[in-house]
Amino acid sequence: MTPLDLSRTVLDAVRCAVDAGELRVELPEGVVVDRPGPGGCGDFATNVALRLARPAGQTPLRVAEILRSRLVTADGIRDVVITGPGFLNIRLAARGDLTAGLVGDVLTRGTAYGHSRALDGQVVVLRVPYEVRAEVVADAVARVVVTQGGRAEIEHLKPGDDQSIGVLRPVPAPEDPAPLGPDAAQWALLYPATHDRPRISADHLVQRESNPLFRVRYAHARVRSLSRAAHLLGFTAEPGDTGNTGDSGNTGNTSDSGNTGDTADTAEQAAQNTLLTALAAHPRILTATATHHAPDRLARHLVAVADALVPLLPAVLPLGEEKPEATHRARLALAEAAGTVLAGGLSLLGIDAPEHL
Repeated sequence: MTPLDLSRTVLDAVRCAVDAGELRVELPEGVVVDRPGPGGCGDFATNVALRLARPAGQTPLRVAEILRSRLVTADGIRDVVITGPGFLNIRLAARGDLTAGLVGDVLTRGTAYGHSRALDGQVVVLRVPYEVRAEVVADAVARVVVTQGGRAEIEHLKPGDDQSIGVLRPVPAPEDPAPLGPDAAQWALLYPATHDRPRISADHLVQRESNPLFRVRYAHARVRSLSRAAHLLGFTAEPGDTGNTGDSGNTGNTSDSGNTGDTADTAEQAAQNTLLTALAAHPRILTATATHHAPDRLARHLVAVADALVPLLPAVLPLGEEKPEATHRARLALAEAAGTVLAGGLSLLGIDAPEHL
């Protein structure tokens, strides 16, 4: 079950409750599911009960109880726990199925993963001054708007135009970024929030961990290298159980001295959960980038994906005389899914995703 599947399942539960007269609300267009926040549990959580409580004329806790009674019997769901004022925390029946479903969705859709119809039929007008950063930000936003079903029109301000309404005016670059080269220049102008002053320096060119652009491009290049190596070893990516995706609600006791194997497994599981969280959030990030005209959100998201991915890469290929197994194919699939998100995101920012670095 993918996050999209789960979102539809929750929406179906709301629909059934409405049809049965348990909730008197207008059916929402969609339901957001995300990783549980502090105090939550399970694989995913949703605040739909809090959203529906006021229009339903009931407390969030009561709405959550109504929806829980329907969700616990749905296919693919093991348990639903209500926390806080009415958050629904959902544990899926098979953690490996979650990984396979999400990874399979990314690999099937390729760089189109995360594209939606959120802005279907809308024309987004971006009014910008004649300034290099404003031009670059507007171009990036326009590309992301298209992924959400909209169309962007860029209008340049002229003397005498009203510059107080609907103007996209990021803080200008302090100097010409062109000497950095096209990729680093794009990143330097897009990575900071539009209200922050961009930093134009050679730091964007250094190939070390202190450089976020390097981390993103390095992670993508590593994935491509692993795919080539796997081909030479005679196996390809196949979504499935990566071998460290057990019940996220029972991570085990890692406090016992000498239990280093369990600790390592738990650390790898936590790293995989972090990466899955980032991949599941990608569609939401693209929508937010388009609606808020904020390409920095996408840039920071790519850094989060890369940082979650790199620690997992050493376990992708078999070691020594070890033969490729299903877990290696599944780990390669997870890595390739992350690489796909990185490549697609970099392209939307107008930056090359290298095969070698």
